[in-house]
Amino acid sequence: MAKSSGVKALGYAARDNSGFMSPFIFTRRATGDDDVRVKILYCGICHTDLHRTKNQWGDAKYPMVPGHEITGVVAEVGGKVQNFKIGDRVGVGCMVGSCLSCVECDSNLENYCAKRILTYNNTYYDGTNTYGGYSDHIVVKEHFVVRIPDNLPLDVAAPLLCAGITVYSPMKFFGLDKPGLHLGVVGLGGHGHICVKFAKAFGAKVTVISSSPDKKKDAIDRFGADAFIYSEDANEMQAAMNTMDGIIDVASKAHSLQPYIGMLKTHGKLIALGSPSSPNSLPVVNSLVGGRKTVAGSTIGGLKETQEVIDFAAKHNIAADIELIPMDYVNTAIERMEKVDIRYRFVIDVGKTLSLMNLPIGDVYIVPPNKKGTPTTQKDSCCCQYL
Repeated sequence: MAKSSGVKALGYAARDNSGFMSPFIFTRRATGDDDVRVKILYCGICHTDLHRTKNQWGDAKYPMVPGHEITGVVAEVGGKVQNFKIGDRVGVGCMVGSCLSCVECDSNLENYCAKRILTYNNTYYDGTNTYGGYSDHIVVKEHFVVRIPDNLPLDVAAPLLCAGITVYSPMKFFGLDKPGLHLGVVGLGGHGHICVKFAKAFGAKVTVISSSPDKKKDAIDRFGADAFIYSEDANEMQAAMNTMDGIIDVASKAHSLQPYIGMLKTHGKLIALGSPSSPNSLPVVNSLVGGRKTVAGSTIGGLKETQEVIDFAAKHNIAADIELIPMDYVNTAIERMEKVDIRYRFVIDVGKTLSLMNLPIGDVYIVPPNKKGTPTTQKDSCCCQYL
């Protein structure tokens, strides 16, 4: 049964487009009848967190607590919750709400609902801002919680809730999950390395296409790719013309899609998943019509499919390759990610490193809104009074 009437939460928040994050104390809502309160143990760092904290997409709501690759354990359940109990291992991905009544929601495609509510930097049903997983707990409607199998460690499972479902969903939808296909993966980063693992589990021949030649050994020896193409080498690119059934493009920096069209066979499909701060250059139509080729996009997946990808990963022993970091390292991690200095996903050890005891004395904390709804900033030698 739910007992809380609103619980103080501790997190790290960005206050402006510098993206710099520091401790933030705020209030999570009461646990409603159909809610699950999750004690957050781990949270992955997605490239989206960089874009949004620095307002590169122009939609930032400050103060902002990022994080939508959340794993932890159930700490409290509402009276009508049926599928979870206290202590269950669970995850929360990119969404915490949708209308649950439109065609998309009825088709298990809540990710395409016009009223979907993102885990952070969005407005919830009650008019409050949503705050993400760089915090000690979160309250989510049961529908938007997934179960993590016991054989899948929570730290390496966290990136599957965004990076994993983002690459898995289009592979399934566009028929690129069939054994024997030749699949190209553009970009060997947080999303790309998981894409390679899924593609190999599906039985595909996989070629990694990257602008970082030093990733060749990882692509082949570490992740099992069959081939590697250095995208700046015209000869290597030319040799791959008309060889691939599909290409998953997860590169995070703006680039032209045109060079990859020629690599596709007739009826080949190029699926663009990256969301750079400036737009990619689209291919010319004439390069598509001759081979009836497709260029498409995709974003995350619905809750049914998100559970499916978690179960698939557990079955095939697929996990993200991570660097586990403490909470107070998050700003450095974002800087390193921007420089592509990570192999291959940062995950914050929230459970062990985010607590009042670990915060520096004399730091600045933003406390819950005052009566006028304006965030109050205070500086003191101890923040316990705010809890």
